Amino acid sequence: MISFLIGIIENKFENSLELNVNGVGFVMMVSANTISSLPLTGETVKIYTYMAVREDDISLYGFSSLEERDIFLKLITVSGVGPKLAIGILSGLKLSDLVLSIIKEDVKLLSNIKGLGKKTAERICLELKGKFNPLTIEDNSIFDIEYDEDAVQMATDTLISLGINKNEAYNLARANATKEATAEEIISKALRGYKG
Repeated sequence: MISFLIGIIENKFENSLELNVNGVGFVMMVSANTISSLPLTGETVKIYTYMAVREDDISLYGFSSLEERDIFLKLITVSGVGPKLAIGILSGLKLSDLVLSIIKEDVKLLSNIKGLGKKTAERICLELKGKFNPLTIEDNSIFDIEYDEDAVQMATDTLISLGINKNEAYNLARANATKEATAEEIISKALRGYKG
C-alpha cells in the first residue's frame, strides 16, 4: 500500500487532486477539508494516502493529515460506508465537529451531510462512538452540545433563503447555536463569520 506521496500540486478540483511525483501524475479523491488546507498549485506537498482495490477499479484517496486518514479508515469499517461516501462525510464537517457529532450521537447533524442518510448516520454513531478521543483532533473549535433545535432550523431556513447552500447553512447555524440563542442571534453570528 502507498502510505504517502510527496509531490508538486498540478491541479486542484472540487473533490480531487492531481499530484506530480517525479514526473508521474497521481490523481486522488480528497475531501473539501484537504482541498482547503493545501498550498497553491505548483507548491510541493505531502499527502497521506489510502488505495482502494476492487475487481474493476483501483482508486487513490488523499488526506492532508494523519488524523483525517485515521477518521476515514474508521468510517469505511462501517457497513454501508464506502471510500467515496467517507470522503463526502469528511467534506461535510470540520474534523473536530465530525468526531464530536459521532461521540455525542448527533444523528441530525450527520444526516445533513450530502449523501448520508439517517440510518447510515445512526450506524456510524453506534459503531464508532467509542473509537474516538476528541482530544486527538488538532482543531478544537467544537459545537455547543445543548442547543434549541427550532431556532437552528429557523436560522437554517433563513440562511438558505439568503442564497447559502443547505449543508453550509445548517453547519453555520449549528456552529453558532447555544442553549439560549434565538434564531435571530444565530443568524446574526453566522453572517458575521460567513466568508462565502
